[in-house]
Amino acid sequence: MGNTITKTILKNHIVEGEAVIGKEVALKIDQTLTQDATGTMAYLQFEAIGIPRVKTELSVSYVDHNTLQSDFRNPDDHLYLQSIAQRFGIHFSRPGNGICHQLHLERFAKPGKTLIGSDSHTPTAGGIGSFAIGAGGLDVSVSMAGMPYRIKYPRVMGIKLTGKLSDWVSAKDIILEILRRLGVKGGVGYVLEYYGPGVKTLSVPERATITNMGTETGATTSIFPSDEITKGFLEAQERGDSWVEFIPGEDADYDKVLEINLSEVEPLVAIPHSPGNVKTVKELAGLKVQQVAIGSCTNSSLLDMKRVAGILNGKTISESLHLTISSGSRQVVDHLIESGEMGYLIQAGARILENACGPCIGMGAAPPSGAVSVRTFNRNFLGRSGTKDADIYLVSPETAAATSITGILTDPRDLGKYTGVKMPDKFNINDNMFMPPLSPTESEKIEIIRGPNIKPLPDFPPLPNNLEGEALLKVEDDITTDHIMPAGAKILPFRSNIPEISKFVFGVIDDTFPQRALDKKGGFIIGGENYGQGSSREHAAIAPKYLGIKAVIVKSFARIHLANLVNFGIVPLTFKNPEDYDNIDQGDNISIEIGNLDEIVKLTNKTSGLEIELEHSLSDLDKEILKVGGKLPWVKKQVK
Repeated sequence: MGNTITKTILKNHIVEGEAVIGKEVALKIDQTLTQDATGTMAYLQFEAIGIPRVKTELSVSYVDHNTLQSDFRNPDDHLYLQSIAQRFGIHFSRPGNGICHQLHLERFAKPGKTLIGSDSHTPTAGGIGSFAIGAGGLDVSVSMAGMPYRIKYPRVMGIKLTGKLSDWVSAKDIILEILRRLGVKGGVGYVLEYYGPGVKTLSVPERATITNMGTETGATTSIFPSDEITKGFLEAQERGDSWVEFIPGEDADYDKVLEINLSEVEPLVAIPHSPGNVKTVKELAGLKVQQVAIGSCTNSSLLDMKRVAGILNGKTISESLHLTISSGSRQVVDHLIESGEMGYLIQAGARILENACGPCIGMGAAPPSGAVSVRTFNRNFLGRSGTKDADIYLVSPETAAATSITGILTDPRDLGKYTGVKMPDKFNINDNMFMPPLSPTESEKIEIIRGPNIKPLPDFPPLPNNLEGEALLKVEDDITTDHIMPAGAKILPFRSNIPEISKFVFGVIDDTFPQRALDKKGGFIIGGENYGQGSSREHAAIAPKYLGIKAVIVKSFARIHLANLVNFGIVPLTFKNPEDYDNIDQGDNISIEIGNLDEIVKLTNKTSGLEIELEHSLSDLDKEILKVGGKLPWVKKQVK
């Protein structure tokens, strides 16, 4: 049978293990990226490993998340990140340059290369044919140190695209259609690989929108072919020499196939509070809206912004709402100014925000109390916007722009004739806001700058044979990393200060949790299905570890969070019989015999007297890492 793109790239990068579904393989990593919300901790960890320079082909540190400078904390972190980049041979993208995934797609991503990033939407680069995976910061640090990245060999779901999108329907509607069919768990264990005649109808930015939000299905990553469309995009970015063809074999063998006729896709919307709750815009048309926000790493490309500008040209936004626009990069803004389309946005009444993540992560532009906010973002989790009682709806740029004019959720097809947009043959290239790596000789002279908010890493003690404590919190299905470790303008500045940020753990669910955990000297968390979905933020493991969490016991885990728990010495266990979830209540006293972490682990509920069987998906290496207290102490032993 012919190879898929996924199998071909993995074959070229496996350095250990066999290509058997579900078995662990170690991959050579070519590129890494970090952003400032996760990067400060990642580089503290990289420093602790103790090597003089990164060993990847390319590593980039972006500043795009914590760009509000309401006090010294964020700017101090940015100085730290800049000095780290200069010291260790890393490209540095300065504040204001743009969103990491948009910039990486424009300037660095390469077909056939492996990329891991300390951001769950790193699969954006799959739109250009990279095998790009989101990971915790520690895993990225280890990859920068030259060690392989380990994953379970995935299944490949072939998503066959046929037909062509109708006017006013866009790539965002395609991925919302996929989420409507798969939900937020349907991609777990899979790579989503796109093929079929419909692929040729999609530009690289459109493909990147789809791979970006494929993360919300739980997939390991998503990838498109590298074809003549890809070549044209790279040539327009003056990177034609980066192009390599990667297309699936004619008889490619997919483990599962999902077929989508693009001609039948219509404008869609994800309703609160999950990207998997998808309906047609027509079903909800007329919903009164108080805010529209356009941008994020999902929909901030030049193509997206041109479409929005075309809709707003000559119009004024509704008096009942406000509109924010965040372009993905300075290149996008440069083109909008050159074409005059930035004027359309300004004249229509849009608030032009910085080229950064901004409202998507709750960093400014929070909606009013109880408001409906229509956004082109990738997540609408409870409280993520910065306003806990706001309702967030996820839509395409076309739907968002139409809504901003009418003041109610509007199907863009109601606007009438579609005129389309003209993209430039060549993009304006100006990399002056990237700082390239210094030479090794120059790097040695760089002093690393540390502000007072940057605190040392917590200790990682070895794992004992028996774990004792209280079930400190019991939660339901689909708990996200936003629930565990909230973001937003109030909390993100403490990403380099674990004692301080730990005060906000589970604040959305139970704001008494941090102090209770400290008072009880730690304990356990009990959860349902898909625990830890969403962001790659490793703080959702580090901060609970600091509070004394010893094990998390759930029905199932999301991939990245499971890895992060192992990395920081928290034992991830699942109920052998899911109904045993009902046999542990918050406040119960629990004892777990860890021993050698055999296939079955015994839990005793000392409050009820019941014995419960737990299991895990840990590899032998995972067990070894847990036993020594986490990945950082394990890695330090390997490099000495």
